[in-house]
Amino acid sequence: MLITQTQIVLTGTLLLGIAAGMVGTFAVLRRRALAGDVVAHAALPGLCLAFLAFQSRSIIVLLSGALLSGLLGAVTVSMLKRFTRLRDDAVQGIVLSVFYGGGIALTRSIQNTHRNDSGADLESFIVGQAATMLKGDVQQIAVVVAVTVIIVVMLFKELKLLSFDEQFCQVQGWSATGLDVLLMLLTAVIVVVGLPAVGVVLTAALLIIPPAAARFWSDRLSRMMMIACVIGGISGVTGTLLSARYDGLPTGPLIVLTSTAIFVLSWVLAPHRGLLWKSREVTDLESFLPWVESDAAEPPAPTTSGSPGSAQEIS
Repeated sequence: MLITQTQIVLTGTLLLGIAAGMVGTFAVLRRRALAGDVVAHAALPGLCLAFLAFQSRSIIVLLSGALLSGLLGAVTVSMLKRFTRLRDDAVQGIVLSVFYGGGIALTRSIQNTHRNDSGADLESFIVGQAATMLKGDVQQIAVVVAVTVIIVVMLFKELKLLSFDEQFCQVQGWSATGLDVLLMLLTAVIVVVGLPAVGVVLTAALLIIPPAAARFWSDRLSRMMMIACVIGGISGVTGTLLSARYDGLPTGPLIVLTSTAIFVLSWVLAPHRGLLWKSREVTDLESFLPWVESDAAEPPAPTTSGSPGSAQEIS
């Protein structure tokens, strides 16, 4: 059966959205959402240096350089936090800006030096170019998603403890630092794999928006993660279909705009947490939402207190 380019891109963005929703859930709960943004912007100079070093536009070569550079950016953030008195947002802003500025300078330099080499056009990685995704790229994304699912399933309990109660996680004999590094590595891998589709500027949105929208619908970690994966997958598929339907519209921004629209709908319509639910003008909301119990109280938000009970799933 002949596989069209649209089907290839659909498969790739679907898998990418699922993986981003899964890893992004832990990043959001750990308040490390902007870490993905730092890694994404820090990946650009590594991508350019990999091209200069190997004179190849092979996706494996470029993404390997991007991964190393992104991890270097994350390590730089950790070092600045440890040895300076700067606030987290200031440190992240400094690292993000410096690495991204260096990446832009390298990108323009490469274009000026290799004007006649069409393979030297690396600006597509800034905003993404999913339409050029190949079958091999999708296979790589599939491998990353499979490995991510295996790691998350095997360490789900430990990652849950880390997200809700770091001290209790350490009491149970698990290294919070090791788990945090693993989570950062998974975040970096998802960000780098998403660069060809969504680009440096927007790839962090896939890690942040679907879990943030899912948070409105559930307080249970497992359910929240599944909802985030569904929202990420729907966003990828819808953005790709819209891009295929309307020529000239880039896939990456449409994926982000779709996830943003779902976030807004969740913010308005979600039971207990949505604006419509909390509106005083609506007196009989249960008649519009029959699946919601009328006597249900708003569930508590996750807590990071030191008590062992806070490590349990919120129900």
